[in-house]
Amino acid sequence: MYSSIGLLTSDRQRHASLMNILEGLFMVGVLAGYWLFGAFIEPHHPAGLGWVRVYWVLAALCALVVVLLAVSRLDESAAKPHHAMPGGAFIDMLRLLIKPLTYTFIASIFMYVLIEQSLGTWLPTFNNEILHLPTAMSIQLVSIYAGSLALGRLGAGLVLRRVGWYPLLNACLVAMAALVILALPLAAHVHPRADVTWFDAPPVAYLFPLIGLLMAPIYPVLNSVMLSALPKDRHAGMTGLIVVFSALGGTFGSFLTGMIFAHAGGHDAFYLTLVPMALILVLLVAFRRETRRPVAA
Repeated sequence: MYSSIGLLTSDRQRHASLMNILEGLFMVGVLAGYWLFGAFIEPHHPAGLGWVRVYWVLAALCALVVVLLAVSRLDESAAKPHHAMPGGAFIDMLRLLIKPLTYTFIASIFMYVLIEQSLGTWLPTFNNEILHLPTAMSIQLVSIYAGSLALGRLGAGLVLRRVGWYPLLNACLVAMAALVILALPLAAHVHPRADVTWFDAPPVAYLFPLIGLLMAPIYPVLNSVMLSALPKDRHAGMTGLIVVFSALGGTFGSFLTGMIFAHAGGHDAFYLTLVPMALILVLLVAFRRETRRPVAA
């Protein structure tokens, strides 16, 4: 989908807008996923394996996507590469790695996805083990995080019409760090209760997931700025790098946060996100500088 956005838009502003809409709809799907999985968990037998039936639903949705792609038509002439060598597209993708613009960008998205996935993966465990919420409720509460990401990304296009991407992302990162520092200490004072409901859950269960609203614009804006800086026939190669390094960042973030949960306790695990936040702030300086330079073919 990322490599197709450049074929559907005519300028950087529309590219950024469509990118945020795409990412916003993606997060709507993530939000629905939390409720879908939660609906398949048996309340009186939360450790059972009945929830695996949810994959039949996901398989049906995948089949629907295949049908939609099969009947869609898209003019890809502008994205066709100028080479005819076997493996040329893969070589072009590797060539992108030697550009300073590229490695500052992939380092930034690696750090961002590390944050996003570590929170998204471990928030249910945090809700269950640290905030002592029921299993199904612990999963469904994460929909606040996904919903915040969706709302933030759908609204980011409007904000970007009045505010430049660089000051916006810096403000988002500083606000994220402030929320982590202010909200997480509230989890230390939560005590187990047998009758907890949605109406009397600890305030931190609702407050901390709102970090998604602040972090929402970062990933789509970085991707849009990067893709807009390249010729359209390089978008597919760059999209390959985005997928690879996003996957690596998400995997590493989830693994590292899990290790901290196991060895240091859940109270301190999410403080780890302050480190990549600071690194992204530094990387943004170099990334903005490189986007102002002409990109060689």
